[in-house]
Amino acid sequence: MGVLLGELGKKLAERWLTLLVLPGALYLAVAAAGHALGHSAALDVGQLIHAISNAAKAPQVTTVGGQIVLLAAILAGAAAAGLAAQSLGSVVERVALAAGWGVWPWPFGELAEYRVARRQHRWDEARAEYESLMLRERAPRPADRPKIRERHRAARKCERISVERPERPTWSGDRIHAATVRLDRDAHVNLLIVWPHLWILLSEEIRGEIGRGRAALTRAAVLGGWALLYLPLAWWWWPAAPLSATLLIISARRLRTASDTYAALLEASVRLHLTDLADKLRIEEQPMGPLLGGEVMRRLNSPAPVSGPVS
Repeated sequence: MGVLLGELGKKLAERWLTLLVLPGALYLAVAAAGHALGHSAALDVGQLIHAISNAAKAPQVTTVGGQIVLLAAILAGAAAAGLAAQSLGSVVERVALAAGWGVWPWPFGELAEYRVARRQHRWDEARAEYESLMLRERAPRPADRPKIRERHRAARKCERISVERPERPTWSGDRIHAATVRLDRDAHVNLLIVWPHLWILLSEEIRGEIGRGRAALTRAAVLGGWALLYLPLAWWWWPAAPLSATLLIISARRLRTASDTYAALLEASVRLHLTDLADKLRIEEQPMGPLLGGEVMRRLNSPAPVSGPVS
């Protein structure tokens, strides 16, 4: 037990150092540098070195007690900055996935609704163009058929908007939602109902792969939280603005990639292991499809509550 607790404490300390302290210490260093330089000498390395040298010569820093207090303050401040970034990251993730955008307060709900309608209009136009090219592909004369590059460009244009018809204001949210749409269309399966039961049957290797995909999505959102945290520093140090913008762009790209991977893992897990769940439910063996999915859903769906007699 002592060895187990020691290893657990070591892993917790390592995660605390990696996820909170190191990024937070970098944030504190940037904030201190920005405060020392200001707008007028934002990139003056000489002035920064001079400010650091003066701070190192302060009487409070030269004593052992002062150094201990300073180190504790830096660790506490770094951890606080890390926690703040993770909190902001949860907000970024909620906005990026937009699962419950229909209940967002005014004016965010109205803005999201407008964006969904606009994305649907653009997707419909791109899809119509793609289907038109696919129809021309059947032309009897080769000269009347579109070039392969045109068809690929039209398909790519449609996928850049959304994999399926948009139902959420963001690409990442629609990519997660697309897994639900496809499973419902192809196998009449409700992912929200099936997933908890299927998760129990998955092997540790598959669970680990899905967990890593979900963790990558969270890390990308936390990076967006750091971007929001760096933005206020631009008030007294202008290089913080491009730094924040760069982090935000990287976060958006990683969110897009991570949501695509996570959605693909969810959909593939259901398609490959729905027959295993059906076997556990004592459903007659049959291929993956609407018949199997419908039978599984009938077994898993809870009946509607029946109200008691009115006295």
